[in-house]
Amino acid sequence: MQPAISIPQHWGYPRFNLEQRTQQGLILGFYYYPPGTELAEQFDDGWRYVLMPNKNSDEISYLQENQIQPLSPQELFTQITAEIEFYQRQISILQQQLAVVTGGSSNG
Repeated sequence: MQPAISIPQHWGYPRFNLEQRTQQGLILGFYYYPPGTELAEQFDDGWRYVLMPNKNSDEISYLQENQIQPLSPQELFTQITAEIEFYQRQISILQQQLAVVTGGSSNG
C-alpha cells in the first residue's frame, strides 16, 4: 500500500510533488501557510517547498511555489539519463570488484 498524504479540502492542492526535479533542485518536502494565520500574514499564504539544490551538498533552500520552475521534458530526460549512466558505471565497478573477490566466477 502506498503512503498517502491528506490535504484539507479548503487548502489549494500543491503544484509540485515530493521528489520532483525542478530548476531549483529536488523537492524534499513542503508545508502550507493557511490564509488568516499569523505566518500567512507575515510571509503570504500558500505552499512552501524544501529543496535540495545539489544532492552532493547539505544545502537546503525554502521557496514559495511561485519561485520554482519545473524542468522541461528535455532537461528532465537529460538529468535522468546522466544519473542512469552514473549508476551503470558504479554497477560495472562493483561487478569488477566482485569478480576479483570471487576469483572470476559469478552466479548471475
